[in-house]
Amino acid sequence: MIFKHANIVNADGRMQADILVENGRIARIAPCIEGEGIDVSAYTMLPGLIDMHVHLREPGFERKEDIASGTRAAVKGGFTQVCCMPNTNPVIDNKVVVTYIKARAKEVGLCKVHPIGAISKGQQGQELAAIGAMKAAGAVALSEDGKSVLSTKLMANAMQYAADFSLKCLCHCEDSSLVDGGVVNEGYYSTLTGLKGSLRAAEDIIIARELCLAESLDLPVHICHISTYSGIQLIREAKARGVRVTAETCPHYFTLTDAAIADFDTNTKVNPPLREERDRLAVIAGLQDGTLDCIVTDHAPHHEDDKNVEYDLAAFGISGLETSFALSYTQLVRSGEMTLEALVGKMSANPAVVLGLTGGRICEGAPADLTLVSLDEEWTIDPQQFVSKGKNSPFGGRKVFGRVKMTVVDGEIKYKER
Repeated sequence: MIFKHANIVNADGRMQADILVENGRIARIAPCIEGEGIDVSAYTMLPGLIDMHVHLREPGFERKEDIASGTRAAVKGGFTQVCCMPNTNPVIDNKVVVTYIKARAKEVGLCKVHPIGAISKGQQGQELAAIGAMKAAGAVALSEDGKSVLSTKLMANAMQYAADFSLKCLCHCEDSSLVDGGVVNEGYYSTLTGLKGSLRAAEDIIIARELCLAESLDLPVHICHISTYSGIQLIREAKARGVRVTAETCPHYFTLTDAAIADFDTNTKVNPPLREERDRLAVIAGLQDGTLDCIVTDHAPHHEDDKNVEYDLAAFGISGLETSFALSYTQLVRSGEMTLEALVGKMSANPAVVLGLTGGRICEGAPADLTLVSLDEEWTIDPQQFVSKGKNSPFGGRKVFGRVKMTVVDGEIKYKER
């Protein structure tokens, strides 16, 4: 396969060239490669996007999503690799479940799926899961996902064992005792709506603990879905001291504030919750200065029955794979807050580095994982058109720019807009 007149954007620069793909890899990049090919001059070619924080729900919760529907949503959104969180049923805490997910993803044959193992058995926070066995079976990281390891001693042990197997702990930071049933950010809009609020401190306290452990043990740690200005400052200061920390955020934290909860739309219910304008601006600043390394979706699809209830009872989460690039490009690049190269870093190059994955750059010898986008195309988000089973998005009706036209995984076209 030859891609002709490709407008290539990597995290470190741009070029226009032809690309020859052989045996699933980029064999050659040159100004002109002889032979017939696909003219992609109308589009921009990015290294395949990588989402290191998704919920595919399988096994156990296929009513919400499964590996087939989730990876269809991924390639439609431009993602060539996704990393799935362990809160399945059974929990991803052993090699059997890891092996099942890898085999099922291969059978479906769309994007690459990398399982993330649980830190503790059954995500119960009592004893460590089978870390070495999960790594051998293909797990790429460890996480308790939607909860924190409450025992500091167990968390320290987890970080040490993970490092022994060249894995990182991805930390959901939440002091559940301080949240105490809160469903939105504590502030003006929680008071206005009467919904129970959750303090920023609930997130920041655990961020601070993980940073202290990483610094004391001199081990790496990754902080998930940052939402607070104060947590970002903690990470910024830790990085300045040389702490081995990386961090991520999600499109909803730099596109929305807690003002969105005012009409009680349960699609705005996420964990951690949407915060205030100063938090949103701090997230953007953290992306700009490198405090925040990655943009992820935290793709959390739900059946409509899980959201079509009172706000307090609704499930947390947004279905995000099909909107992440457009929201990020529109909010960050078209606004002038960030270059397209920098966005490629946050959505492709950096996730590959953080988790040690192959990919994240278009270069000779690399896997032919490619995302072609039409940057100037405006479109309106319609959750009912999602291929994900989860239609739960607060962005319905929002106009965005940047539409994925084609997704190529290991040299094979896995999605092409009709």
